[in-house]
Amino acid sequence: MFLALLAVIYIYNGHYADKTIRNINQTAKQVKELQYEYKTVKSEVMFRSKQSELAKAVEPLGLKELTVAPVVLRDTIASDER
Repeated sequence: MFLALLAVIYIYNGHYADKTIRNINQTAKQVKELQYEYKTVKSEVMFRSKQSELAKAVEPLGLKELTVAPVVLRDTIASDER
C-alpha cells in the first residue's frame, strides 16, 4: 500500500513538473513578445519626438518653428530694487 502511494506521488510530481515547465516557457515567450513591442513603441516615440517630425505634426494646426531668437522680457521694477 505504501509503495503504491509513493508511485502515485511520483507520477503526480512528474506531471506537475511538466506543467510547471510549460507555464514557464509560455511566460518566457510572452515576456519576449512584450519586450519586442516595448522596443518598437519606444523607437516610434523617439522618431516622432524629433524636432523635424514635431514640426510636420503641428503644421496643420498652424504652428510654425521660430526663425528668429525669442525676445526676453525684463521687469524694470525688479532691476531697480537691486
